[in-house]
Amino acid sequence: MEKIELLQGDITQLKVDAIVNAANKSLLGGGGVDGAIHRAAGQELLEETRSLNGCRTGEAKITGGYQLPAKYVIHTVGPVWKGGNKKEAELLANAYSNSLRVASRHGLQTLAFPNISTGVYGFPKEKAADIAISTVLDFFKRHSNIQKVWFVCFDQENYGIYEKKLREHGA
Repeated sequence: MEKIELLQGDITQLKVDAIVNAANKSLLGGGGVDGAIHRAAGQELLEETRSLNGCRTGEAKITGGYQLPAKYVIHTVGPVWKGGNKKEAELLANAYSNSLRVASRHGLQTLAFPNISTGVYGFPKEKAADIAISTVLDFFKRHSNIQKVWFVCFDQENYGIYEKKLREHGA
């Protein structure tokens, strides 16, 4: 079984142990995938995220999935792109690796990621895909309990980028 799979579609529709939310620091919902996850999960998600006191860039926190098909939501905050000299690459890698660590600590086996930081946060899409894929592949070398990771692209542009980058990484 391949440990990484690529999908184009709506991450809120996946029946996996956890979906990752590309959240803002407040964790109280926003635009893009964050808003879509909050709308699909229902009011209970907002109530739980209020109790988490936000999240720093590169870190990750877990909540229930509520009305989502996924059992849990792992909220992570990716960096805003500021030209590449403000540790953006390191912070984005941390967002992926900390999400994987949270999933691993909770015994989760299946996880789906959106394209973190590439929307309004402006992270260059090809660079972000490279970081996402290499971080997940590196995690798989050291940990075996996560069985499958999906990269879920909402649009054809990101799907094409991930398809190309997965081939380049031999995944």
